[in-house]
Amino acid sequence: MFKTICKDIRAVFDRDPAARNLLEVLLTYPGLHALLMHRLAHCLHSTLKLRLLARIISHCARFFTGIEIHPGAQIGSGFFIDHGMGVVIGETAIIGDNVTLYQGVTLGGTGKERGKRHPTVESGAVVGAGANVLGNITVGKNSRVGSGSVVVDSVPENSTVVGVPGHVVRREGERVATVSLDHSDLTDPIYDTIHKLEERIDQLEYELEEQKQSD
Repeated sequence: MFKTICKDIRAVFDRDPAARNLLEVLLTYPGLHALLMHRLAHCLHSTLKLRLLARIISHCARFFTGIEIHPGAQIGSGFFIDHGMGVVIGETAIIGDNVTLYQGVTLGGTGKERGKRHPTVESGAVVGAGANVLGNITVGKNSRVGSGSVVVDSVPENSTVVGVPGHVVRREGERVATVSLDHSDLTDPIYDTIHKLEERIDQLEYELEEQKQSD
């Protein structure tokens, strides 16, 4: 547990250039606070079976940090929540090592089904701000989910997905569509297509108007 917590703290320094010293991180990073409280709640929930106490700790963590992590969620080491307000992680979610979530991310379910009903986010994945990853699906290793995306199908390893619903735009280093790897600057292929159609319609209307005037 101590080694895992040390990796969690190290992840803050590795991934947030604003982190200046250990005291600042320990006192002012709600993502770290929520994660440390989750480590305790998960132990109570899964190991000691003190589930009511675990839920109370989880509830307190949500009150103080704005981050809701169910005690049953399994989270690997080196996990980092940047800013964190509005993050929701469901009961059966599984998160690998060195995963990064930005504010407003939901790892949620899609209904009242029982069993595994929340996503698995494999090691090294990054989920951008406001993204919703829903259902018993898998976000593969080292994949990226763009800000604001809604992902309801599994994402292959080493891929980038954007849009509503999510579309893979890069896979295994090959571009499926033109895209930046910066999670805040990912293009939406549906929007791009609609924009091109609008430009084409404007051009056709202009040509039609010229034809009418020449007649």
